[in-house]
Amino acid sequence: MTDNATTTLQARLDPDSKRAVEEAARLRHVGISDYIRLVLVQTAKREVEASEKRILQMTADEQERLWDALQASASPSPAQQKLGKIMQGDM
Repeated sequence: MTDNATTTLQARLDPDSKRAVEEAARLRHVGISDYIRLVLVQTAKREVEASEKRILQMTADEQERLWDALQASASPSPAQQKLGKIMQGDM
């Protein structure tokens, strides 16, 4: 026999987030609880599986911030500048 018991999950959302969830549920023609089960649980399972496989997943915004950081020129810190002078024999 399978265990079909359920448990309750409560979450606090700011009004804008709640409206977004309600609108998304309405667009899918499901209730809020069903929407959360459809989207949140599926997303959580994907993230756990990716973590187990050591796969890094980023949102488009995170990808863009990483790209920008990789493209930015780095200035050496004072300690790095001092080390550079030592290595060049200037100190």
